[in-house]
Amino acid sequence: MSDEVLEEEMQVLESIYPTELTIKCEEISEREVHFDIEPEEDVEGGLELKLLFKVVYPEAYPDTLPELAIEALEGYLETTEADSLIDQLKAVGEENLGMAMTFTLVSHLREQLMLLVRSRMEQIQREESEKERLALEAEETRTKGTPVTIQSFKEWKARFDREIARKKTQEEDERLKGMSPKEREEYKKVHTRLSGRQLFEKNRNLDDDAALIEEGTVSVDVSQYERIHDSEEEQESERLDFSDSD
Repeated sequence: MSDEVLEEEMQVLESIYPTELTIKCEEISEREVHFDIEPEEDVEGGLELKLLFKVVYPEAYPDTLPELAIEALEGYLETTEADSLIDQLKAVGEENLGMAMTFTLVSHLREQLMLLVRSRMEQIQREESEKERLALEAEETRTKGTPVTIQSFKEWKARFDREIARKKTQEEDERLKGMSPKEREEYKKVHTRLSGRQLFEKNRNLDDDAALIEEGTVSVDVSQYERIHDSEEEQESERLDFSDSD
């Protein structure tokens, strides 16, 4: 391609992009142009993203693809995003071989940049929605409490019993510290006696009466009580008979 043909394309590009196009400066070569690329349309609440698009024309252009590069001027551009954009631009260039393609490449890049910003905004909205959902779930859990299962109750009961036992032992130790040795000995004797419930749990065989008899218990002869009761009834009957005869 002759320099005159390339010069003609540059003139067309300058008229279309008077502020976005940079050519023939000390920072770039004669066969290189730079474009400041922004999204094709404003995205409501869109993120700030502006790219620098570099195009270097080989001698065989437009029968050969130009060298393409992009970088972020404002905002950020992930490496994967940049690679994807370049691949798309190359595909568009392949479809336009043999023709001046710079305008088509710039237009495509602006369109894809708009889609990228929209995609990022949608991702941010999804993340915010997810945060709100998790916050609501956390609040509901806090207000409703944790559902109780048999297993969770057993675990809680075990922890509760251990804590009660620890506090009781601590209180016992504090109480014993304030006693004399004699008082401490008497206290231990009293508190080591088994209660009725403890005796019952120690020996659940209720048929064994001997296990429930405490020292000093007096046994009762029920048959002796029945004989006395019968004798009293006979005497009362005799008195009634005697009264009737009179």
